[in-house]
Amino acid sequence: MIAATARADAGAFAYRLLRLDPQAVIRLRPLAGGRAQLWAMLPFKVLATRTVATDLTADTTVAAADLLARLDDPQLPPPTRRDAQWRWPLPPARVPVVERLPVDDVVGLARAAEATLRTAAAEGVGARPVGERVLRDALLDHVAVVVTAPDGQSAQVPQRLVQGLVRMNFHGSGRDGMVTVRASAAWTGLSGEYGSVWLAGTSPLRLS
Repeated sequence: MIAATARADAGAFAYRLLRLDPQAVIRLRPLAGGRAQLWAMLPFKVLATRTVATDLTADTTVAAADLLARLDDPQLPPPTRRDAQWRWPLPPARVPVVERLPVDDVVGLARAAEATLRTAAAEGVGARPVGERVLRDALLDHVAVVVTAPDGQSAQVPQRLVQGLVRMNFHGSGRDGMVTVRASAAWTGLSGEYGSVWLAGTSPLRLS
């Protein structure tokens, strides 16, 4: 299913996904040229995707745990298909680039948010205790950065996209690397060295 040369990349995707959601499924969507996109819905309510080499010809959804097991042992039989468990639309193939951000800045935003969550959970907000789930949801909805392209188009990037990119390790490790912000009327995405995360239904694009 997954080419031998791509097992490490696919394994990293499945492993990090399972750390966030042990019940997650992965959609394998074939592309031209012997490649396929791996897609998954993260607990942050954003889609994550990475492209790998494969000889797969059919659009297939499987349990992330089943895929990881077969990457470790290719002699196992093919995983059970779980196509009915995939319920999310995908972004279009081409979404305009709005801006590029330094990797270090994006990682800094993620770490600052995590520190804020720990402090608020321990000390409360305004000296009042607040449930961790309420804090987490509020933090994920917080606009981490607003970017504006030279033509005046701007997009709001919520913290849930930042967390998704960093927790899946899509940002890469290069000090001089960049994260690309893409946006349309219906989708906002962050793309790093190893993959992308997407948020639907936010209508983030506006004209300044």
